[in-house]
Amino acid sequence: MIAPAQRNDAATRPVAPFGPSNIASSSNHGLWLKAAQIRQEWLAQGLSTAPADRTAAESGIAAIYARIGRRRPEFVWVDSPHKALPIVDGWPTLDQLYRLIRDPRPGRPPLASDLAASAAALRGRLSDGVAHADPELTSVRQAKTNKPWPDLPPRDALDRGQPLGVVLHRAVRVALHRSLAIGFSLRVRSALARDGEVPVCWYGQQEAFWVGYYDGLRRLGLADYGRDDRDHLGEWAALARSCGWWWPGDEVCAVVERPAVVRTEPVPGAWHDEVRLRAVEFRDGWRPAVSTLSP
Repeated sequence: MIAPAQRNDAATRPVAPFGPSNIASSSNHGLWLKAAQIRQEWLAQGLSTAPADRTAAESGIAAIYARIGRRRPEFVWVDSPHKALPIVDGWPTLDQLYRLIRDPRPGRPPLASDLAASAAALRGRLSDGVAHADPELTSVRQAKTNKPWPDLPPRDALDRGQPLGVVLHRAVRVALHRSLAIGFSLRVRSALARDGEVPVCWYGQQEAFWVGYYDGLRRLGLADYGRDDRDHLGEWAALARSCGWWWPGDEVCAVVERPAVVRTEPVPGAWHDEVRLRAVEFRDGWRPAVSTLSP
C-alpha cells in the first residue's frame, strides 16, 4: 500500500559476519542456506490450500484493528475473492486512498487508510531494526562505483563479495514478492478487476512476502525488533498462516477462505525457486483465468 521512503545511503553498513576472510564467507553461506529454508517455509504458507484457521485469523485482524483505535468488526467469511465483491461494493479503492493522501479531507479517514499507514510504519521500524542497512530502505549500490550490485545466483554473489544483506533481500524478500504478489495475488486481482476497480484489501497468506523476510532476519540473528513491533509482526504472521484475502471495513471485515487448489510453475530463469500461478480454484468453484494474464 504505502511503501517506506528510501534512504540514499548504500547498503554497505558493516555487520557481522561480513568480511573477506574464509570464516566470514563460510558463515555467510551458512546463513544463506538457513534463509533459503525459511523462505521455503513462508512460500508454502503463501500457497497453502489448508482450511483457514478462523479463530487465529479473527484474533489477528481484531488486534490490528485495535492498533489503529478501531473496535473488533463483525467477520463475514466467504469462499472466494469473487464472493466478497457484493459485500465490499463502494468501499475505498487504492486510487481513492491516494487522492486522500494528496488532498486530505476533514473528518476521520477511511479505516483502510489508517491500516495502510500503520502497516507501512511497522515495516519502516522493522527495517530500522535490521543489523545492516536494509535494502528495503536504501539504494542498493556498490560503494566504489555507485552502481547497483549485479543480480547473481546467491552463492556466486557471496563469493564475489556482495553484502549478505543485499543477497538475502533479493533471495528472500524479492523472491517471495515475485512468487506471492506478482506471481499470485496480483494475477488473481487482475482477473477479479475485469469488471471494474476492486476495493483495497490485504492478502492474508500472500502477505508472507514481507512477513517472511523480517521474520527470517530475526531468526538468523540479523535483526532485533522491539517487543511491540515483534507482537505487531506476529499479528500479520498469524494472518499469513491462517487465511486468505481480507477487506477491512468500519463495521464488517470480509475474510476469504484459502483456495482449494493451487497449481504453480517455475519462473523461467529464476535463481530463488520463484513460481507463478498456473491455475487456482477457490472453495466455491471460482476459477479466475490467471493463465491468460501476463506474468
